[in-house]
Amino acid sequence: MKCEICKNKIEESFLKKIIGTYIKDKKGKKHTVCQNCQKEYKTKEDILKKL
Repeated sequence: MKCEICKNKIEESFLKKIIGTYIKDKKGKKHTVCQNCQKEYKTKEDILKKL
């Protein structure tokens, strides 16, 4: 899986869970965000602006 902001591969834990998060936009579509981008853009609104 890839981060939709920086396009880097998102790491997974041994249970195949991503090390990052999913963000839903107004339409309900899920976007994947890596841990590094999540640290850089603190709020959900900042993340959605970068998408």
